[in-house]
Amino acid sequence: MYYYLVRGLAGIVVRIIFDYRVEGSGRVPEKGPVILASNHGNGWDPLLLACSTSRPICFMAKIELFRQPILGWLMPRIKAFPVRRGTNDHQSIRRGLELLKQGEVLGIFPEGTRYRDGLDHEVFSGVAYFATKGDAPVIPVGIRIGKGVRPEARVRFGDSMVLDKNAGKTSQEALSEKTGLVMTAIRQLVRDTRPLPEGEAR
Repeated sequence: MYYYLVRGLAGIVVRIIFDYRVEGSGRVPEKGPVILASNHGNGWDPLLLACSTSRPICFMAKIELFRQPILGWLMPRIKAFPVRRGTNDHQSIRRGLELLKQGEVLGIFPEGTRYRDGLDHEVFSGVAYFATKGDAPVIPVGIRIGKGVRPEARVRFGDSMVLDKNAGKTSQEALSEKTGLVMTAIRQLVRDTRPLPEGEAR
């Protein structure tokens, strides 16, 4: 209930502030586990992504947000769960796998934090771990926010990626390589400046 209420209000705000456009949201399956992996360059990214698909997204969010008075109450009610950045947080890993087992949509920003410089940064291999251990496809998402009084906010969904869980198993090297493939797809979506196809933009 809270998720849909917050998303509905966020959708109104997003459409007022931005020239909001979405491409390829139909690539998100209507049911079953799936991971949405996106770049993270702006604080608006989670709301833009949540408004871009009809399915609720369970976001991994830094634990500091859960310690704030209002956000700490709200975050669990909108399907977010905490992660301790910079550590091997077994509790958040278990929670993420549980959600995928339940057929939920898991939202992950592999870069771990916001980067506004548009450059490539080190990414964390959690997305590949969840995909292989949770037997879930990954859909790369590129979010691009322009400049101006009412900037364009564009969300592009890429093709579904199934990471081979047998190749290289779950060694850190293999997970890093698979995460690199996902990030390459994300960056291509962000850097693609072609106009949105007719019928796919909204």
